[in-house]
Amino acid sequence: MALGSNRPLSARRTPKRLLAEAVALIGASARVLAVSPTIMTPPLGPSARLYANGALLVESPLSPPALLALLQTIEARLGRRRHRRWGARSIDIDIILWSGGIWRSHMLTIPHAACRSRAFVLTPLMMVARDWRDPLTGLAVRHLHARLQKGKRQG
Repeated sequence: MALGSNRPLSARRTPKRLLAEAVALIGASARVLAVSPTIMTPPLGPSARLYANGALLVESPLSPPALLALLQTIEARLGRRRHRRWGARSIDIDIILWSGGIWRSHMLTIPHAACRSRAFVLTPLMMVARDWRDPLTGLAVRHLHARLQKGKRQG
């Protein structure tokens, strides 16, 4: 899973703290196997605030749609309001990869469609699941990350 936040809910509930709260809430319903350090990254789109980003590896008996519903409930509990695409948000939780490989429905696509092109996803994901393979490309997360970094250096 990937986590992101760039809108504090209060002086004490900063984006970094909201990520920690999300991990704790997820841990109440799933077994958290690994949590990455939080990294700060520039925003995509119109938001001007830096993002706190992280990743976690979880084990859960829930199906992907049931897990998505749980994550959306946690997002709402942590103040997420879905107004504007790429706008400021208190929390965003995405399912990036799944042990079952590929999942496609009208509500959810796994692997996450944009995960291969986003350093703010791949950098923390590499810290918790570096050898996990993308079922579409067959590449490990560390290889996807290296390709993305190589592209930045050449560009």
